[in-house]
Amino acid sequence: MEFIKEIAIVIFSIFNEMSVYLLLGFLFAGILHVLVPQQLFSKYLSKNSWSSVLYATLFGIPLPLCSCGVIPTGMALYREGASKGSVVAFLIATPQTGVDSIIATYSLLGLPFAVIRPIVALCTAMFAGLTTNIFTYKESSATVKQQNSKKQENFTFAQKIKMVFRYGYVEMMEDIGKMLMFGLIVAGLISYFVPDNFFMIFGNNTILTMLLVLIVAIPMYVCATGSIPIAIALMMKGMSPGTALVLLMAGPAANIASMLVIGKVLGKKTFALYLTTLIIGAITSGLIIDNFLPATWFDVSNFAMAGHHGGHFYNFKIICSVILLALFVNAVIFHKHTEEENIMENTSNKTIAFKIDGMNCNHCKNNVTKAISALKSVKTVNVNLSKGIAYVEGDASDAEIKTAVEAIGFEFKGRI
Repeated sequence: MEFIKEIAIVIFSIFNEMSVYLLLGFLFAGILHVLVPQQLFSKYLSKNSWSSVLYATLFGIPLPLCSCGVIPTGMALYREGASKGSVVAFLIATPQTGVDSIIATYSLLGLPFAVIRPIVALCTAMFAGLTTNIFTYKESSATVKQQNSKKQENFTFAQKIKMVFRYGYVEMMEDIGKMLMFGLIVAGLISYFVPDNFFMIFGNNTILTMLLVLIVAIPMYVCATGSIPIAIALMMKGMSPGTALVLLMAGPAANIASMLVIGKVLGKKTFALYLTTLIIGAITSGLIIDNFLPATWFDVSNFAMAGHHGGHFYNFKIICSVILLALFVNAVIFHKHTEEENIMENTSNKTIAFKIDGMNCNHCKNNVTKAISALKSVKTVNVNLSKGIAYVEGDASDAEIKTAVEAIGFEFKGRI
């Protein structure tokens, strides 16, 4: 049918524009994850001061963590002594950006948006973290810390390079690939079904439009990269650049699952501060863009869906798109199947299976693995992400595993 063809053309055009930059972004994400010492985080975030909030924000902006993957990382930082203000700043800054999404933002929305997006994340996270520290001064430090994890292996340079590519092009692709495809499909549907200048029905009441976007975006799960095609599709229908920024901020920074964990682990007061400061920061930033910055900076017609279909660079984009699609198929289908086979091979009669809810990405899986492995009586841990099952070998009690898992924000459901 004709409308399916038109939607497919839109999806392919956006995907083709992003493919080169996504491949580069995934590579940088792997380098950042493997080569930057993770111990730096807890070292500089423990103090209840503006500097710890700044460090948390600066650490978080380039990290390629989605809104679900950032939760166990943030909870782990909190258990290691990070102040609540630092954790809130980290939780807001990290999912909004990331080297992959910054590069992808440049590919579709242009340089001004690519520069403004991390600046806004910085300002909003600083505002949220400092506010949280002020109102939770007496309760900022975590009273419980995780046990020291087992000694890590010393990897060779060749092994680290392999880990960089595995993380960037397998684990990252597995984590955000589905959400990216979802964003592309939504963008295609918006482009076809939403009338041109749809948002003109709200007139000049941009605050009303922003509030409507917040109502939809905050509970919805969408990653920083996956939100880009949705934003550009809505801007092509008349949404203001400031309102698009609200979507790019609120969508990745919050969802139902993350909000429930924050409320449970950090407390209702901290959750209220987290959500309130996020909303204030998003709306304020959006209004500044719409009222004080040149509209020509955000002209999406320069990044129209159809693009140009000629030249060597277009052919290079096609090649990158094919490579990216192949990596997506490998990560989502073949890698998942191979991983399940390896888990079953490494289990024994002494292995006990535990059901754990809340794991949505490889960061979740890795944090659960580390938390359980840190228990002295545990010998091996294998986590099946798709089924939400941890296969544990050792003498650890159910209560010990429950405490380790729930300390980083996941729900322990017991043996199966």
